[in-house]
Amino acid sequence: MAKALFIIDVQNDFIEGGALGVTGGTAVAEGISRLLATHPDTYEFVIASRDWHDPENDNGGHFATTEAPDFVTTWPVHCVAGTYGAEYHDELTTRAIDHHVRKGQGEPAYSIYEGTTEEGGTVHELLDANGVTDVDIAGLATDYCVRASALDALEHGRRVRIITDLVAGVSPDASRAAIAELAHAGADLVTSDLVDR
Repeated sequence: MAKALFIIDVQNDFIEGGALGVTGGTAVAEGISRLLATHPDTYEFVIASRDWHDPENDNGGHFATTEAPDFVTTWPVHCVAGTYGAEYHDELTTRAIDHHVRKGQGEPAYSIYEGTTEEGGTVHELLDANGVTDVDIAGLATDYCVRASALDALEHGRRVRIITDLVAGVSPDASRAAIAELAHAGADLVTSDLVDR
């Protein structure tokens, strides 16, 4: 039995001042780094995802190019592969990350499960190969990619915990609804000071 930490999309474009900046994003990055420093032996695997969108197209309609974005299914251009906006935020300690996952390469993607590892595999395969049964989740944004990643982890039979002080969302109301939905679906809610329990 092994435990993994999912770090979801802690990227410059999702931090305050970015193309789709989330209020509290910098604090989440700093908090995840503190968690990794103070609990170095809690997780056998740390897996981080990044949006990594194609620069030459609208990524399956994900980018609003001809009309204003609706901020539900269409978005401003963000996290384009190889740009500053797609990089991890400076406050996130990346040396602790064991596996990097890129998602949204030419199509809309919200869940970490929709991405591929640097080796070209899936997150599901990675977890199965390493006997990971428990997943804690932190990152951005609560009401979109954190939500989607947690629901997929539950669907794939993992025990899931949301680290509630290490997530931040686009909308406060939608984020509260997402947390309630995840708890109803079977995820446990925990704060970062209690991850060892």
